[in-house]
Amino acid sequence: MGILLSQSDAVATITLDRQEALNALTPSLLSELADTLDAVAHDPSVRVVVLTGAGRAFSAGVDLKALAEEPPEDGDVSGALNNPARKACDALSQMPKVTIARVNGFCFTGALELALACDLMVTAEEAKLGDTHAKWGLRPTWGMSARLMRAVGPVRARELSYTARTFTGREAYEFGIASHCVPLSDLDATVLELATAISENSPESIAAYKDLYLNQQQVGVIDGLSFEYSTMYPMGDAGGRLDGFGKNS
Repeated sequence: MGILLSQSDAVATITLDRQEALNALTPSLLSELADTLDAVAHDPSVRVVVLTGAGRAFSAGVDLKALAEEPPEDGDVSGALNNPARKACDALSQMPKVTIARVNGFCFTGALELALACDLMVTAEEAKLGDTHAKWGLRPTWGMSARLMRAVGPVRARELSYTARTFTGREAYEFGIASHCVPLSDLDATVLELATAISENSPESIAAYKDLYLNQQQVGVIDGLSFEYSTMYPMGDAGGRLDGFGKNS
């Protein structure tokens, strides 16, 4: 139990595996996740990383037993949780590979922060998601306030955070959090199709796009345009791809 890593062609799948606790997040699980993400980020055979959970949940969020052992101060969970969680979120958002959250079931609070740190999210219609920080007297410390607002807009983000309500995988798609939403029975096929389509494109181009989109989220339009115009990336496969197009046309 802990973290499972598998790979099919250029797609690596990382699975949170604490099924008896709905994959609730502990310091050790988050540390193992951060280390695994670092490994796949540096693996040249991997082009797409899928993050998911085993059983009925993506993850129920932070393990409340772990919180009880180190009670939050001023609504902030301990560094034992914060440090590896932030490292994992940074890896998901910054590695030069596309990251996809495969949300199969429960996905609450800290787990939603991990999913939002991914480039794309695919939800099962049956999934249940929510930002429940306010329910437990906590404040977000892994990126919720920054990423949720950018995903759904400030008004919807406030409503979801202030009410701490549960919403469905279908609503996540309607809000703009998820790029795809399908019945749970179709989730694996949909994620595989998406990941395969991405993996077939230029990894150097994808890495450049990822960096550019990340920059655009962090700066204003004028500075973002300047960054796009002036930033150079090492890309060497355009010639071969274009030549292949000419031969196949």
